[in-house]
Amino acid sequence: MMGKRVLIAIVAGLLSVGASGAWADATVHEEWVAVPEQQRVTGGPEGWKATPQHRVLKSGIAPEDVRPEYITGQGYTFSQISEAYELSGLKADGTGQAVAIVVACGSPTINADLAAFISAFHLPSANLNITHMPGGACANPDWGFETSLDVESVHALAPGATIDLVIAPSDNFSDLLTAVQYAAQTLNAQVVSMSWSGDEFSYETYYDQIFQNTGTVFIAATGDYGSGAVYTAASPSVVAVGGTSLYLQPGTGALKFPEVAWEESGGGASQFEAVPAYQVAFGISGARRCIPDLAFAGDPYTGVLIYDSNYTPAGWWIAGGTSLSAQSWAPIIALVDQLRTAAKAAPLTDGHNALYTLAGSRARYNVHVPPYYRDITWGYNGNYAATKGYDLITGLGSPMAGSLVPALAVGK
Repeated sequence: MMGKRVLIAIVAGLLSVGASGAWADATVHEEWVAVPEQQRVTGGPEGWKATPQHRVLKSGIAPEDVRPEYITGQGYTFSQISEAYELSGLKADGTGQAVAIVVACGSPTINADLAAFISAFHLPSANLNITHMPGGACANPDWGFETSLDVESVHALAPGATIDLVIAPSDNFSDLLTAVQYAAQTLNAQVVSMSWSGDEFSYETYYDQIFQNTGTVFIAATGDYGSGAVYTAASPSVVAVGGTSLYLQPGTGALKFPEVAWEESGGGASQFEAVPAYQVAFGISGARRCIPDLAFAGDPYTGVLIYDSNYTPAGWWIAGGTSLSAQSWAPIIALVDQLRTAAKAAPLTDGHNALYTLAGSRARYNVHVPPYYRDITWGYNGNYAATKGYDLITGLGSPMAGSLVPALAVGK
């Protein structure tokens, strides 16, 4: 039954919530599961801990109190984000797809926070399935906020999709990677999204096999600390997403200024991963895997409004980070798969090949009219600068979904 579902797994730690049931704006089902022995990940670097890749600007004001004469600093609505990236014009909302979110330490208030978010933005009711991995519980407000950001972002951009939240018992390497493997192999997730990262390590290539599950696209944040590669984003089998600064016209999704690279967005060449064939074919030089592959809004100063009760004061917050960037690309894949399902085509399962093929090559980058990507050509993240075509902050660019999503829906 689960094999036909499109799951975008966002791995967080253990989520403590109330019993299953219906909230005013969300229907929640919760279960605790056992993990098959062959899916348990052991080893990994000693002391490796994942960090949730969100950044909070400040507490915000309720959406109905937003003053449209201000461009930034008070939080965009997701309707503005949808318009900015041409998502609002698509004839897809994720219906029939399930977005599995895998995050760490979770949120004791996710049910109520999601309901408040839905009510404020007049979104359709959500269907949230919560899967607890074995191993105990942990509590951490940073992971709690990450859970709110991830779940609310996915629901806002693909409101028709079911959200499956897969929850690991801690933020250590083996627990998180076990949760990722469970999402792909037991839940048959076709998209697994990881809005966290940790340092690269010398034998990381051994664990890349986890991300080589047939029929699954893996997505990860590139980090919020400027230039440099991180794991799991550095794996050639993971679609790595960096962040941008998005300046919009007051109250709309129209650009006020060109979208630019966010200075804190991660990116660079991996220390240990070999350059993959899809990057060689595109024309990227060098011996190492380069990240990111793609970009999306991430600068917290041009962030979005999120409702969360883990931080004080409880309520509205303005947030960004490459967590937002990655969790915005995850529902885009759900929209693609909804259209592919309607056309009786197989779900998109080879994200890198399809995305790089549509981008063309270094010599003939993004020549399709209208373009598939918004080329980000200005900005720095420490050691690297955005430039025409592929770069080490924004990858191939941010999505022009009005043309990109239909193209992915018919591509291979």
